[in-house]
Amino acid sequence: MRILLLSDIHGNLPALMAIDHYFTDKSFDAICNCGDSTVYAPFPNETLQWLQDRQAYSILGNTDHKVITLLQGKNFKKPHDEEKRIMYRSTVQALNDESKKHLLSLGNSQIIEFGDYTIGLFHGSPDHPRELLFAQTPDSRFQELSQLTNCRIVVTGHSHSPYYKNIQGTHFINPGSAGRMFDGNPEASCATLTLSGQDIQVSLQRIPYPVEDVVTALRQQHLPEIYTDMFRQGRKLN
Repeated sequence: MRILLLSDIHGNLPALMAIDHYFTDKSFDAICNCGDSTVYAPFPNETLQWLQDRQAYSILGNTDHKVITLLQGKNFKKPHDEEKRIMYRSTVQALNDESKKHLLSLGNSQIIEFGDYTIGLFHGSPDHPRELLFAQTPDSRFQELSQLTNCRIVVTGHSHSPYYKNIQGTHFINPGSAGRMFDGNPEASCATLTLSGQDIQVSLQRIPYPVEDVVTALRQQHLPEIYTDMFRQGRKLN
């Protein structure tokens, strides 16, 4: 069984399409997405439609939650930065009815059974949706987290930092950010998970995509210029 793992797409359809094209000759039995599907790149409807068309297993991330807050006529305290608030408002204004309905239908986590395998999808961690986990996070923390779930495979996002760890039989995977990496490399990040008998194989991938397509769309919508620099550089600049 082959599974495509995604997270933190952030409305970046060109990156998503590059991933799709990269794996054209390789079929997947499932797609799992750990949230933050919207905000920052200006293709929220197309991104959500791509996921729905492929019947992806998806959950909410923190940016998605803020979008829902605005959709409900409420406001949020953070982020304070006006440039970020503009990006949230522009996403809400762009969403069509189907996209709104889809976002509102998603949960904070999801447990999926694939034969003998139980896979848990969490945005931050099984402990908290905003917990940031990295490759350098102490193994002792991953051991603590493994006690909070019965899942053999735990897939997370949020940190935009790809890693794979086997902690005493619990497999922790972060596919990185498909749409907005922060490590100085603007390429899309994702992972593939292959399950065969008792064998678990994970491959972390970086895939180039046409960043200028995002830049052009941002400028056409007169969105803050700092985000063109972010996507070009693969950095978090605010």
